Amino acid sequence: MSNDILTKQDGPILRITLNQPERGNAVTDDMVRELTQLIGDAAKTSDIVVLRGAGKDFCVGRFGMGARPAVEPTAYERRNFSDVVFDAYGAMRNCPIPIVAVVQGGAHGFGCAIAAACDITLASDKASFSVPEMAHQIMPTMVMSSFVDRVPRKAMAYLVYSMFEVTPERALSYGIVSDVVPAAQLDATVDKLTAAMLKAPSISIRSAKEYVRTAPDMPVAGAVEYARNLHATINSAAEIRKARG
Repeated sequence: MSNDILTKQDGPILRITLNQPERGNAVTDDMVRELTQLIGDAAKTSDIVVLRGAGKDFCVGRFGMGARPAVEPTAYERRNFSDVVFDAYGAMRNCPIPIVAVVQGGAHGFGCAIAAACDITLASDKASFSVPEMAHQIMPTMVMSSFVDRVPRKAMAYLVYSMFEVTPERALSYGIVSDVVPAAQLDATVDKLTAAMLKAPSISIRSAKEYVRTAPDMPVAGAVEYARNLHATINSAAEIRKARG
């Protein structure tokens, strides 16, 4: 692993930090691949992932966004070229454990996308969010794909077409953010949240993620039946019985 991304195993919490603060944690493709691998392996050692950026920004996008390749790829080649980003969004959705994003400053482009893709996103009142891709002559469907099950249509259209930066309060109303707290209280709020989450047994943490990931795409009757079955299965598990004493 490189120094572009730092990791720390803090008991059941895997802390991942994008570590290019001098460029706002703008990510290279190699960084995105590394992040995808870390997220994919996280459940082997952890019950929660906390993802943040070093310095004043969370992630201001992809490094060199808008630069054209020396040789333009074909459409088929471009699909593979783009998969590095789609794979990262997929890893976040499919990770068996919840991912908490901590956004202290700018979250733009890819940064805005992963803030939306995480299960819980806590934002400082100093944070900002935008999707500037079209200003760089980039079709923003990669970012939009991370929004599709999080952000309402009109909010998505506004972000994409305007390319404006929006406040964390607006991002909260759009579903990108879970809560907004004063900057001075952000770290304490993260600690309080993770401590509350860890009061539950690991099997409950993972099962809640499974239901949140899956049930909203199901017909209502199926989602209810899935809840009944998951409730019965998990609440009769040995780990739950042991936790109850």
